[in-house]
Amino acid sequence: MATIRNTVPSTIAGSLPRIDGPLKVSGSAMYTSDHHFPGMLYAVPVCSTIAKGRIASLDSSDAVGMPGVRAIYHQGNIGPLFRSAPASGISAYLDERRPAFEDDVIRYYGQYVAVVVARTFEQAEAAASAIKVIYSEETPDVRTHLDPEGEPKVASFRGTPDEAFASAPIKIDEIYGTPVETHNPIELHASVAVWDGQSFTLYETTQGVVNHRDVLAQMLGVPAENVRVVSRFLGSGFGGKLFPWPHSLLAAAASRNLNRPVKLVVSRQMMFQNVGHRPRTQQRVRLSATADGKLTSLQHDYLNHTAILDDYTENCGEATPYLYGTENLRVTSGLVRRNIGSATSMRGPGAVPGLFATESAMDELAIKLKMDPVDLRLLNEPEKDQSNDLPFSSRHLTECLTLGARKFGWSKRTPEVGSMKKDGLTLGWGMASCSWIAERVSAEAMVDLRSDGTARVSCGTQDIGTGTYTILAQIISEKTGLPLDRIEVVLGDTALPPGPISGGSWATASVIPAVSQAAQDAMRLALAAAAKGKNSPFAGREPDALNFADGRIYLKEKGPETGVAFQDVLKLTNVGSASGRGRSTGTFDSTAPR
Repeated sequence: MATIRNTVPSTIAGSLPRIDGPLKVSGSAMYTSDHHFPGMLYAVPVCSTIAKGRIASLDSSDAVGMPGVRAIYHQGNIGPLFRSAPASGISAYLDERRPAFEDDVIRYYGQYVAVVVARTFEQAEAAASAIKVIYSEETPDVRTHLDPEGEPKVASFRGTPDEAFASAPIKIDEIYGTPVETHNPIELHASVAVWDGQSFTLYETTQGVVNHRDVLAQMLGVPAENVRVVSRFLGSGFGGKLFPWPHSLLAAAASRNLNRPVKLVVSRQMMFQNVGHRPRTQQRVRLSATADGKLTSLQHDYLNHTAILDDYTENCGEATPYLYGTENLRVTSGLVRRNIGSATSMRGPGAVPGLFATESAMDELAIKLKMDPVDLRLLNEPEKDQSNDLPFSSRHLTECLTLGARKFGWSKRTPEVGSMKKDGLTLGWGMASCSWIAERVSAEAMVDLRSDGTARVSCGTQDIGTGTYTILAQIISEKTGLPLDRIEVVLGDTALPPGPISGGSWATASVIPAVSQAAQDAMRLALAAAAKGKNSPFAGREPDALNFADGRIYLKEKGPETGVAFQDVLKLTNVGSASGRGRSTGTFDSTAPR
């Protein structure tokens, strides 16, 4: 087999400028709302001013004749919009499954009741404010206290936690609550929809172009190949842009109805009501322990609010079954329906509020035991993942706590309240453990080694501001030996090989194996061209006799400095580019090892 190696200094180690940086600081990077097209119209939604009830009447007579107004859509005239099919794994997923204007029932404050489309944004906004809506209002349920509704769902269970808790000498039984949190990145949610009579092109603020395409295809009632989603740059999302929201569907439907490009940008106020939030949680944590601090049971029962029609679960118990060792454990969850907009993922969904509760309880247990909280956690380090009776693939919590405590100077801490002073201030020192899943999803990528001496790597994932463009360029540089300025990275387009959502901290781990494989395949093809091409300087040699390194092809028996630049070989053999495709499986795939 042909050998491929790289002898240039690694671009993986050390720091380097982000390759998308110049575009962003110069204002050249095109974000969703920067896109303009000839004849483009602007859409502004009309939002409900009540949280529960029905639309008794909607009067658009004043608005319809206002300057620039092209259409006003509502339940009676928007045309067919379909619900998304039930999710399978993480494919074709969204949180608010009800299409806008599906009925006249109001279920949360801010719910879209109409949308105005006009020649300019100002005209659309003025007409939207002129629409008169009369509601049959009911009292909404927006209580912050969460009472269980029905039987809880058991997420994890082992041993006899009730009996162990009842018989233990030391117990903690507390309830912890976390409030609603909203995403508010600098870039507002936006959609620019272009309909060409057969297909849609949607410029979107999305953390998942492929999923967005699949959802919109279902809801618009067209084949997935008739929907293209583009998101070259994102002004961050924090999880709130992982999945489509109703405004995207409204922009696309309006574009199709009017046969004109339509732009819809959500207002800053709508960011608080129409595009998700981390839900309120209420968590009961019960711990029991021996007098020396060994856990005998752990029970974590949590509730979160959800919208009237949705079933969003904030997975607060994600880390609970494996973070600390105990033979007796129960984790349950429950949903409490309220007249609020749909909840969604936000920065470590589930684990963040869940760990707040369990770690707070561990601190309270340490106080009751008169034990150092670091020592309590070290004492309860599990030997294996008791949730599935398997060894950990990697686990460094003991190392992390021990090294962190030493470097922080934790031994100088005194636990009494107000006992630590410095420069006239009272100091408070605390600690907590945390954990996050290490998952991957399937991904594909393409790498082209081109006859002009450059490389192109493409994948239908997106860069949400976290450096994906630069990471993929680094991988190609590492594999081929090409400098970064000769590598083009193309992302954020469903026309490319399918890639993962940018969420769960799994995009990079998912894409790198596919990109690496694609690069290897492209280099092998270049070696094959070098060996088989009649005009090649290596004609007649077997590919196994050749190496690829430093962007050059050379004989194994000699060094890279004696080789020929790969682009020269491609030109001599009349090959425009050597293209490789790679695919990696994910931990969610049924065929992937777990």
